[in-house]
Amino acid sequence: MPVPVRGFIGRADSEIYVSAASAWEIATKYRIGKLPIAASLVGKLAQILARQNFRELSVTLAHGELAGSLPGVHRDPFDRLIVAQALAEGLTLVSNESLLDGFGVARLW
Repeated sequence: MPVPVRGFIGRADSEIYVSAASAWEIATKYRIGKLPIAASLVGKLAQILARQNFRELSVTLAHGELAGSLPGVHRDPFDRLIVAQALAEGLTLVSNESLLDGFGVARLW
């Protein structure tokens, strides 16, 4: 993660939200063997994030509807849901995936 992102996340006045979709993606990828490094996170993510003063961003029906109706060919359901949440909540997405820029989401990294 680039230094400017770490600086933003580390600032006392930054409100950092972590999507329930991120927990879903981490647990899924760990379960199927694509993310073995996540062993220390699975089942403990809420506690880890709380210690960092990160906030949970739950998935709403509006997020689901927006994710399903987003245009474009990017088909990853996790990415589409996280983009929809950022758009609906007016949040900046922290991601290195430039493909997400096609959705018009504000992105840091």
